[in-house]
Amino acid sequence: MDWVNKTFAELTKEELYTLLQKRVEIFVVEQDCPYPEVDGRDPDCLHIWLEKEGEMMAYCRLVPPSEDVPHYSIGRVLITEPYRLQGYARQLMDYAIAVLVDDFKVDTIALHGQEHLRHFYGSFGFDEVSDVYLEDGIPHVDMVMKVR
Repeated sequence: MDWVNKTFAELTKEELYTLLQKRVEIFVVEQDCPYPEVDGRDPDCLHIWLEKEGEMMAYCRLVPPSEDVPHYSIGRVLITEPYRLQGYARQLMDYAIAVLVDDFKVDTIALHGQEHLRHFYGSFGFDEVSDVYLEDGIPHVDMVMKVR
């Protein structure tokens, strides 16, 4: 298994197609949430995934600060179907946090997590900073982790 970190410019056409296909498969089709998955943020993000023999197992993107969120955030966290419930989500979060802390030297990390995963994200040190709200019909909560 190998970790892959790529900016948008470094992605091959095949890698971009695969990551968008997985995101649509999970966030639009599987979660029955018809919304535009391609949101215009990808060109600014670092894309991280774990692959085994060329197959994407886990993926997330690291989103730079914006007017809406003043900190780097971890987004689009997904584990593909065959690899769920095997600890890869924890490995992905550990890896993403390490990249942000070690490479980007951040002191705060944000995320907009689905409400049912708040305890999972809390186990890494993320604290809830908003009430639960609906985003595209799914309950979410904003969370922040101070790392320094």
